[in-house]
Amino acid sequence: MLWRRLLVPLTSTLLLLTASAGAGAAGSPTSAPAEATAPDYGAPGPYATAVEVGVVTTLYYPRDIATSDRRHPVIVWGNGTFAFPVVYRDLLLHWAGQGFIVAAANTPQSNLGISMRAGIDMLTRRDADPGSVFHDRVDLEHIGASGHSQGGAAAIVVGADPRIDTILPIQPGPLADIDDVHGPALLLAGQKDSIVFPFLVKAFYDDADHIPAVYGELRGADHFTVVGDPGPFAAPTTAWFKAQLMGDQAARAQFFGPDCGICTDSATWSDVRRNGLADR
Repeated sequence: MLWRRLLVPLTSTLLLLTASAGAGAAGSPTSAPAEATAPDYGAPGPYATAVEVGVVTTLYYPRDIATSDRRHPVIVWGNGTFAFPVVYRDLLLHWAGQGFIVAAANTPQSNLGISMRAGIDMLTRRDADPGSVFHDRVDLEHIGASGHSQGGAAAIVVGADPRIDTILPIQPGPLADIDDVHGPALLLAGQKDSIVFPFLVKAFYDDADHIPAVYGELRGADHFTVVGDPGPFAAPTTAWFKAQLMGDQAARAQFFGPDCGICTDSATWSDVRRNGLADR
């Protein structure tokens, strides 16, 4: 289609321009209203972070993971068209500071999800290697997939992998089929996104009637709000992964139950929807 041929170069150009300016350092709900009791998931986490740039995968992870007293869940990440992990450095470091190991694919064409799956394979080997800092520190039973734009579509594609427990596509492109995803999904759109329009993200949500699915549209966000400083994307993405991969019940209350945090926060969200499997 003509609009797809126009979309790719426009997206890649804007991503590359924004990256140089934005990349910097980095159960049951409670009875009380979620927004009154939940931690600030957008605040820096308790872990100092480290980065390892490889050929296929860049890892963002807790710096002292070798001496950690726990295993750390994994998030695999896919980039937007013609972008690389450094474009999303702040968000990926934020997740690492919250205790996650982020395996970001070093590809500007991530839609097939091949490099994202390779990140899981690499961490599986590292976890089994006694000489690795990741030895016995990778929680391979709890893995999520996320990404932006084309990488958001890749997160949906990778969601068919039986190792993936949940997906969180951010403004996902259209080249994916959510019918094959088997875990809960949080689908994020930007109210002012003129590249991946909100109705395209809603189409994935409408089709996700076989899994718990939540649609969230961030008020005022455009397609590049997540680039560099992730702003309003940091807190809800962290809360979702803490709920799904760490069992954090305060984080779960942001999305589930009658007083869900994002359901009542109209200052942050311009539209929130939950399907019948998630509205419980």
